[in-house]
Amino acid sequence: MLERYSTVRGPGSEEVVIKKSRFIGYAKPVETEEEAVSFIDEIKRLHRAATHNCSAYVVGERDQHQKASDDGEPSGTAGKPILEVIKHKGLKNVAVVVTRYFGGIMLGAGGLVRAYTDGAVAGIEAAGEIVKVLHREVFVDVDYMWYGKVENELHGRGTRLGGTEFTDRVTVKCLPVVSEADAFVAWITDLTQGQAVITEGEELYYIEGE
Repeated sequence: MLERYSTVRGPGSEEVVIKKSRFIGYAKPVETEEEAVSFIDEIKRLHRAATHNCSAYVVGERDQHQKASDDGEPSGTAGKPILEVIKHKGLKNVAVVVTRYFGGIMLGAGGLVRAYTDGAVAGIEAAGEIVKVLHREVFVDVDYMWYGKVENELHGRGTRLGGTEFTDRVTVKCLPVVSEADAFVAWITDLTQGQAVITEGEELYYIEGE
């Protein structure tokens, strides 16, 4: 799993009007190619009367699933520009659709490329760009006598926390970045003089800065 990657918070949508044609950009985070296709089909159903529903998606740790569709527009003027926006922004696991309602004025190939680029950018900005960072669950179980010291040190270190359970002992769910997890366990062990019972759990993505 990637330690960090950029994607969208989504879903989001925004409309731009270019020479009387309406271009409505939609963007949504997706985890699989099937989710991407389902989202594109959903927008197509929503806008059955539209002139075109052009789309692109990038899915996978290595961007191994990529596809673009011009949906009837001249080849290379719609799907490819949308895909290029996704790639230029370095986004992963994202599907984008730009719906067009023709306004009666021909835009030409260059105009179409710019319009679909603008529509894709608008949709992505509406969805909100975020960075996801991989963390590992580390459960730190201590006696109450150690809790105050552990809590203060964790806050001082700026460790992401996932909650605290109070029973006959105290269990703190810590969420260090995955690449720092081993060093974190060693630090906690040293801090508590080996008195903490430490259990590692799943690896989970969290939004950077939140």
